[in-house]
Amino acid sequence: MAFEVRSEMAGIVDAIEKGVGDSVSEGDEVIILSSMKMEIPVEAPVAGRIAVMHVEVGQTIGEQHLLFSVET
Repeated sequence: MAFEVRSEMAGIVDAIEKGVGDSVSEGDEVIILSSMKMEIPVEAPVAGRIAVMHVEVGQTIGEQHLLFSVET
């Protein structure tokens, strides 16, 4: 089963902490977004493996943009 993670707000992808194939635990930081001069960590919702990364560093994203998928 795969869980899709979407952004809660518009912003810019500042950093990608985990890549495709990396194992994650629930709550691990996967992406760091910046919005309105704040850094917003995006965490893995479940334990598993990063299956797909849909963004890259420097990319501008909108609200509800698909960020990554975690396969359990």
